[in-house]
Amino acid sequence: MAGSTGQLADLVAQARRYGVRDEAVLAAIGTVPRQSFVPRRLASAAFDDGPLPIGEGQTISQPAMVAMMAEAAQLRPDDRVLEVGAGSGYGALVLRALAGRVVTIERRPGLAGKARAALAGQGLGDVEVVVGDGTLGWPTEAPYDAIVVTAAGPEPPPPLLEQLAPGGRLVMPVGEQHNTQFLMRYTRTATTHVQDDGDPAPEEEYRSERLTAVRFVPLIGAHGFGPRR
Repeated sequence: MAGSTGQLADLVAQARRYGVRDEAVLAAIGTVPRQSFVPRRLASAAFDDGPLPIGEGQTISQPAMVAMMAEAAQLRPDDRVLEVGAGSGYGALVLRALAGRVVTIERRPGLAGKARAALAGQGLGDVEVVVGDGTLGWPTEAPYDAIVVTAAGPEPPPPLLEQLAPGGRLVMPVGEQHNTQFLMRYTRTATTHVQDDGDPAPEEEYRSERLTAVRFVPLIGAHGFGPRR
């Protein structure tokens, strides 16, 4: 099923209603064919303002939320990006339309395979789909200019913070599983301190920003809400 220009424009209008103003992000939402990332029986609902089930108890995120997270990541065309939680692959392709390199990690091999198939031949650049515990990141390609996490954790996983480049942004929902969650942005900033010998030395710090209230599925993993089940 091919989405019409008008249907994709509806997704852009939805994102604008939620406050997204970055024109590059809006162009990506208006380009990536969301209908290619949902089960065929739900293709007619692909342009609705809401999440949809994709199997294994997971969902494809609300398109406006994908846009909000992409905007919060403040992406540049040459950025290297890690997405935690590939899901359907839709969010990764939106990120790829904005950045130079995207790796997306999925803990469920079945969903990872479906995401690879959906991403194949989309024409917006390659996205690498890997299988693993996303709370541990993907050190092979670190450091990242941005990391986007598509599930809510109790706190930002230390390995993800460590895999940020200086100036890198981690965007993720933080909060309890059944309580208030907030979309947060953590930016790695470099400061200096004076060593005992009097020479300056770099010291990494992270600036945190609370963006908006959200509700996401729990982040599962070593630095999430529990081990893989």
